[in-house]
Amino acid sequence: MVCIPGTNNTRLVFNLNESLPLIPPGQGLFSTAPYHPFHLDTHPATDTLVGVPADVFANTPSASQYDAIIIGSGPNGFAAAITLAQNKCSTLLIEARDTPGGGMRSRDDLTLPGFTHDVCSAVHPLAAASPFFRSLPLESLGLKWIHPDLPLAHPLDHGRAAVMARSIPDTVAAFPSHDADQYHSIFAPLARNAPALLDELLGPLPLPPKHPFLLARFGRHAIRSGVGFATHNFQSDEARALFAGNAAHSVLPLKNPLTAAVGMMLAVTGHHVGWPIAEGGSNQIANALTSHYLSLGGEIVCNHEVKSLAALPDAKAILFNTSPKALAKIASDQLPSSYRQKLTRYRYGPGVFKLDLALSHPIPWTAKACRRAGTVHVGGTLEEIAASEQDAWNNRISNKPFVLVAQQSVFDPTRAPASQHTGWAYCHVPNGADADMTEPILNQIERFAPGFRDTILASHPTSPAGYESYNPNFIGGDIIGGAQDLPQLFTRPVARLNPYTTPNPKLYLCSAATPPGAGVHGMAGYHAARTALAKHLT
Repeated sequence: MVCIPGTNNTRLVFNLNESLPLIPPGQGLFSTAPYHPFHLDTHPATDTLVGVPADVFANTPSASQYDAIIIGSGPNGFAAAITLAQNKCSTLLIEARDTPGGGMRSRDDLTLPGFTHDVCSAVHPLAAASPFFRSLPLESLGLKWIHPDLPLAHPLDHGRAAVMARSIPDTVAAFPSHDADQYHSIFAPLARNAPALLDELLGPLPLPPKHPFLLARFGRHAIRSGVGFATHNFQSDEARALFAGNAAHSVLPLKNPLTAAVGMMLAVTGHHVGWPIAEGGSNQIANALTSHYLSLGGEIVCNHEVKSLAALPDAKAILFNTSPKALAKIASDQLPSSYRQKLTRYRYGPGVFKLDLALSHPIPWTAKACRRAGTVHVGGTLEEIAASEQDAWNNRISNKPFVLVAQQSVFDPTRAPASQHTGWAYCHVPNGADADMTEPILNQIERFAPGFRDTILASHPTSPAGYESYNPNFIGGDIIGGAQDLPQLFTRPVARLNPYTTPNPKLYLCSAATPPGAGVHGMAGYHAARTALAKHLT
């Protein structure tokens, strides 16, 4: 069963005995259309349920009882629901918005007609590398990965640029010999063993590890700060900046311990599977997951915000793909007050400010390598990036922010009208900041692509408040589900032997607030579902 938004905020409900038909990019039930136009900064998190019966679950096939209910249909919610459905559990997936997907959504009403913009996630190294997603037949259900010529480029002043290619030799070709040798010696063994390494890293703390020597090889570098790793191993601006941009995905000060781990993992995945984009938009990942889940007999209810467990059908287990704050609120009478207090003390990191751009031409990067990259890290040197990330952490607005840019339409012509292009760019800001970062973002891109401003046809900003409105899990615009510093890395959201459990044996948490944290990989949902199967659903 799937619910689709109808006219006048009513809902159409029907049952599916077979999987959804193949959904071409940009078309179908869960495409970018139909979306009711709204501005991300002002639209409420859910539509009003006008015309829906008081018992919204009355017509669901298994309304009397489910084995499991999953709240929230992002990648972790889908992974949990699919894992349980694969194990013959009756499952209901509930989504507050009018289509499934969480951060995997694309829209064609943000700027100009014909321009498809990824609302949140855009480039997907972890989705392509995810052990769980790789086990699913997503490509046969319409998902097509597009690999840009280069996964990543990082421009510097005076027309210089560092690149991360799929091949390590191509990556280090322009490095000085010392840096090339260091990069190769560190990353080549890890890239060769990437599946085993990711199996260790994309889950709870591996005790004991399956591959102790491989994990030790990774860990002896990963324990360092991003700044410490870069300055210890590399001498050139190019190599240091390239690594700093990857490490900045941690959304932490780059002097913090373990920020090197994030930079290393993104480099390893880049050399292992690339940094692909989904043809037609990130919503195509959600489409494929939806089709597969429904083919397993799963059920979905959309456009319904869960406010209390009392309003849900009976279930043996309930998995929350939500923030710890939402878990504490929804299940307030089902959890000890001491545990709820710990959830409310969970810390969130910086937020993001994003621009979606409709462009008349591709971004005119001075460094030609940037024109061949799907992702461009814009922020200059290691020192500049570190200063920008420190500002966001210390509640300061940076005038020269580190900007993450994706240029999907250069490689996916379905994203824009002929000869025109999309731009996707965001920077980190203090949590909940209300500063308009449009000019600083545009200035940074213009710095490395003179004439860029002349290509802008329309733009659409999304503030931290806008992101939290769009997805309540993004508290204060924190799109990674909480600070991933040392105290919260493997003990998120609170310290427990099994981070997916709660004191209530019926309730589980499966969001990015549990290990392994942020990213479109579904592994938190997979591990939480395996825990529920072992503890409650055998």
